[in-house]
Amino acid sequence: MLLAALALFLLFTPYPASLRNVVFDGYQRMFPLERVADPVALVMIDEEALAKYGQWPWPRTRMAELITRLSGNQPAAIGLDIIYGEPDRFSPGTIADELPILPTNLAQALRALPSNDQVLANAIRGKNVVLGIGSQDSADARFPSAPRAAPVIVKGERADNLRSFGGHIGNVAVLDEAAAGRGLLDSGSAQEVVRVVPLVERVQGAIVPALGVEALRVALGAGIRLEDAPAGLITMRFGDIVTRMQDDGTAWLRISHGDNARYVSAARVLDGKVDPDLIRDKVVLIGISGLGVQDYKTTPLGEFVPGVTMHAQVIENLFNGVSLVRPAAMAYSEAALLVLSGLILIWFIPRLSALQGINLVVVLVLTSFLIGIVLFRHYSLLFDWAWPAIGTLAVFGSVVVGTLSETERQRRQLREAAARMAGEVDAARRIQMGLLPDPKEAVGNERRFRLAALLEPARTVGGDFYDCFMIDATHAFFVVADVSGKGLPAALFMASVKSHLKSAALRGGSVGTVLSRAQDEIEHENPEQLFVTAFAGILDIATGELEFSNAGHEPPFVRTAHGAPERFEIPGGPPLCVVPGFQYPTGMRKLEPGEWMCVVTDGATEAMNPSREFFGVERLRTALSWLPEGVGPEELVRKVNEEVKRFSAGAEPADDITLLAVRWAGDAGRD
Repeated sequence: MLLAALALFLLFTPYPASLRNVVFDGYQRMFPLERVADPVALVMIDEEALAKYGQWPWPRTRMAELITRLSGNQPAAIGLDIIYGEPDRFSPGTIADELPILPTNLAQALRALPSNDQVLANAIRGKNVVLGIGSQDSADARFPSAPRAAPVIVKGERADNLRSFGGHIGNVAVLDEAAAGRGLLDSGSAQEVVRVVPLVERVQGAIVPALGVEALRVALGAGIRLEDAPAGLITMRFGDIVTRMQDDGTAWLRISHGDNARYVSAARVLDGKVDPDLIRDKVVLIGISGLGVQDYKTTPLGEFVPGVTMHAQVIENLFNGVSLVRPAAMAYSEAALLVLSGLILIWFIPRLSALQGINLVVVLVLTSFLIGIVLFRHYSLLFDWAWPAIGTLAVFGSVVVGTLSETERQRRQLREAAARMAGEVDAARRIQMGLLPDPKEAVGNERRFRLAALLEPARTVGGDFYDCFMIDATHAFFVVADVSGKGLPAALFMASVKSHLKSAALRGGSVGTVLSRAQDEIEHENPEQLFVTAFAGILDIATGELEFSNAGHEPPFVRTAHGAPERFEIPGGPPLCVVPGFQYPTGMRKLEPGEWMCVVTDGATEAMNPSREFFGVERLRTALSWLPEGVGPEELVRKVNEEVKRFSAGAEPADDITLLAVRWAGDAGRD
């Protein structure tokens, strides 16, 4: 919706024009027109001329002298940025009429002299002089007819869209008849930045060119032809000049920097001190810049220049083949770019990281900017990159806000799901821990041996487990096992393995037979191909004979009453569910009274500290050797666990930790 609204805003509202003008002025300032040719000479009635020859308006005899002097230097044409709409009040006959006190013979002599207007007309006749006229909305009683203008050939229908005016202010008849052409002086008010100027207008039904166009046309001695052009434009041709303009007859000016050195004071011309090469074969424009009669305009380059300079810029644009236009379809192109950029953002932003999204926006904005620069610099087309860029940023902000809202919604859902999962996992932990027997209850009141165990999952639940129970009155079964993996999958598999091991043990047989039997049953319920390491034993509590088997597990440590801990190196086999049908061997050992055994999982020996060092077998041996001779299984398990935690120093556990200790007291336990 935002994208559509912005596109419609660009197409159908006038508000983007202000920023658009800033963008177009920026193009002009980055790439001002380089004056490769200088077809225009500017003669200024400036402070120097006014100080020497009197205040403005000058008598038209002086203007006649100025034009005569200029004509002597062979200009191609002369254009006057001046309108002579009323007779000269300094004409001899007008003075005689204004001063009735003059003697009759003097008054008659004055009336017999030619008027100043006639003198100026004689000076401009046959000299390719173009006079200025001004268009206005309503007709002026002094100039009821359409201005005389050179014939214009029109081919196509777009000329019907030319700006049209119902009246004009022209020059007195004697001057108008003597002039070689008439050109419009319209170029905007002094308060406006002059960006667009009319090249031709329809005045009281006649097509009239601007002063610069008409002066150059007169210099070339050619007629004007208007033709429909692609993209809704009009092509104007005269002589070798071909230029494009908007369908209303206006054109955007490419502006060059002002240069005071190109201005020639009218005083120097009247004094005959001007270099003829500054005038020869050029279009000469006469303007006014003196204090009190200023006609200044502001250019897109931020410069304040005499108004006649804008007519010179028109001639330079035409002469150098520069035509800056903005086709009507350009607004649709800008809207299309905005829509395309917006759709790209809508599609990609939710799929990109924050930095990638920002980079994408920067690329799209830079692309808009570069399109504008290339079209202006190489094709003389005005493309407004700013509004597509602003729209792109607005869409980006909207998409980001929407994405953040969606992310927050998903985060809430994840938090809720995590809370549910945490509750379920906590329940699974309680269930798992509930599956493990209490060694004190399993042993009961039997004092000839003691057994203690501990399990700490690396996560909330784990794959380690232990089990212990009495097979009969004199035989105790115990096992420590480690399922491959961690978390819920390992915990679920652990429950299945524990059940099968207990079932196999209660059916009798050696410990090796129990592991082989259990493996056969576990393989039927192992779709994930998990495996289990296990150390199992059966202790005859009457004789101290220990029957054991090892399925790929850490060998336990044993210690006699007066000896040191030693690794219980025993034969065994691969982990359960690795080699199907494997028959696990059974080992035997006669425990001495007071001898204990400690079985651990690799979570203890492979525990790491922040320096990523392993606890290892030797540290386990050292920890066990520090224990007193008469240590009980509960104290042994607690001390070893504390030593592992002290070594880890808060590092995240690498695996589940399970410890099981059994101590046989022999007949001394009966006492």
